[in-house]
Amino acid sequence: MEHLEKIAVAMSGGVDSSAVAALLKEQGQEVVGLSMQLWNQRRINVGPDGEPLPSKCCSLDDLYDARTVSAHLGIPFYVLNFEEDFEKHVVAPFVASYLNGNTPSPCVACNSRLKFRTLVRLAEEIGASKVATGHYARVQFNETTGRYELLKGKDLNKDQSYFLFELTQDQLARASFPLGELSKPEVRDIARRNGLPTAEKSESQEICFIPDGNYARFIERYVAEAGGSVSATPQSPVAPALVQLGLRRTVPQAGEIVHVDGRVLGKHDGTHRYTIGQRRGIGSFGDGQPLYVVGIDALKRRVVVGNADHLPGKQLIAARVNWIQIPELTEPLRCKVRIRYRHAEADAELHPLPDGNVRVVFDEPQRAITPGQATVFYDGDKVVGGGWILAD
Repeated sequence: MEHLEKIAVAMSGGVDSSAVAALLKEQGQEVVGLSMQLWNQRRINVGPDGEPLPSKCCSLDDLYDARTVSAHLGIPFYVLNFEEDFEKHVVAPFVASYLNGNTPSPCVACNSRLKFRTLVRLAEEIGASKVATGHYARVQFNETTGRYELLKGKDLNKDQSYFLFELTQDQLARASFPLGELSKPEVRDIARRNGLPTAEKSESQEICFIPDGNYARFIERYVAEAGGSVSATPQSPVAPALVQLGLRRTVPQAGEIVHVDGRVLGKHDGTHRYTIGQRRGIGSFGDGQPLYVVGIDALKRRVVVGNADHLPGKQLIAARVNWIQIPELTEPLRCKVRIRYRHAEADAELHPLPDGNVRVVFDEPQRAITPGQATVFYDGDKVVGGGWILAD
């Protein structure tokens, strides 16, 4: 008989985490629902009359949906206030990364630093041995290597292993991904079968604390809330992250749009409004060729642009690398590599560097390698490890 245990389910109020709770309850497990209060949607994301902008993730409505699902299933439910930790570990680094000319991936930090660090610790306090989430991924223990392995979800269209590459061995040992073997239609069928009110709920595609997707406006309002400059309010959560990056300035600050050949083509209203590979809002050459952002120098306030031929790169440096399938990289390793979530995996070779970073050399040039994004290494379905792309 399968061993039954108490499992805490991280409930976001969406159909996936709701289906996880229902599925575990069907299996006879003792289930406890936990929701995280992460961000005050009325704080920055407001309209002209102070009304909160519509959000499909982590809003009060989502907490209500999670509570309703828990009541429907007859399981205990608790809301945990993680706002301070979320701002410290996710929001402030997100803002600082953009101001430093990078393009961050905040969902990775949320998973590794909140869901599978703080939440696991609190789950243990109520006697739960594992934390289950609605991620489309799988975890298994390899008896030969003695390591927990992270695998892609069976539904490759929904696979979310990319966002979980920072999980440690201890975190993977306490993680459960019940949807890893299922497709999205099968998950909705589970929700319908159990009569869950979230069964037909639409999915969220945006970052939870920026519901309208306007990153630039959020960053500007966030720094303005801190007093307009880091030095003016050193107690602000954003201050340490910005100071660490050497960015003691206000936003926005205008600067130059510069062609790769050195020509100054125009002005911009802040480098935080741009990301590598961006085309919209750039303009074109006099000969009509489209321009793309190919580089960002935040300290010099320069956005460097060029044509499509300037976008591909053959290699990158990955920092703060976390290894899952292996304990460390000691020699070159062939694998498949993603440089962003929806990026098609590319053949590459990993080379260990003396400082612990990894040089990734691709067989073929890759378009728009973007500093600040996560790069994840795969061996078939298994996540070998991953890190964060450094600027040149």
